[in-house]
Amino acid sequence: QYEIDEMQKAIDATARGFSDMVRVFPAATATPRGERVIEGAFFGRARLEGNDIGYDSIVAAGSHACVLHWIKNDGDVKPGQMILIDAGVEVESHYTADITRTLPVTGKFTAAQKQIYMIVYRAQQAGIAAVKPGNKFKDFHAACMEEIAKGAAELGVLPMSPEESLKPENGLHRRWMFHGSGHHLGIDVHDLGTRTAPIQAGMVFTVEPGIYIKEEGMGVRIENNVWITAKGNQDLFKNIPIKAEEIEN
Repeated sequence: QYEIDEMQKAIDATARGFSDMVRVFPAATATPRGERVIEGAFFGRARLEGNDIGYDSIVAAGSHACVLHWIKNDGDVKPGQMILIDAGVEVESHYTADITRTLPVTGKFTAAQKQIYMIVYRAQQAGIAAVKPGNKFKDFHAACMEEIAKGAAELGVLPMSPEESLKPENGLHRRWMFHGSGHHLGIDVHDLGTRTAPIQAGMVFTVEPGIYIKEEGMGVRIENNVWITAKGNQDLFKNIPIKAEEIEN
């Protein structure tokens, strides 16, 4: 319980850091290399409330979101773009949070941005539902990828059915999501732990599917931290806005 309390402390500080970042969006759009304006706002919160940032913050506007670990953070931030932010506070005990949100720079998603965002949201929720005792690590990735395949078909970019694409010999939907759906989390942001043994109560995982369309200059990833309990799981970020409408509000 001590460890979960420390992680919750890191998560709550991280949430305040995201609020700090959103407040400087206007300054970021008015300043060259505005990604660093946003990065700096989060770093201040991490140093004020914790030991440090848990890992190099990713602040990726527009097509930079399609670079999986974009940590240069030297790009301009433009109205009308989305910005993908992956950041976490490390508290004094060294436990760290790890959250990603993809936000509309000017406060409202376009119709196309919202459609893609909600596909990723559905994938993430499917993944969270599959993170439970007795399941395997691969099970929540598979749950996420099923929704990504359905979403690619919904967007009209998948040249076969989702069921056909999900077969191991095909996998065309992986063009738009080319990474795993999560990892162990604790004292290290990519904490130690087996990916083959059954999931057990007490573990903490990230769940973080995404869709990346460089040709359209956008990438969306959504990430929460999930604590496995004897009865299922508990989303430690349950009070942080996540649906498109909640974020806009």
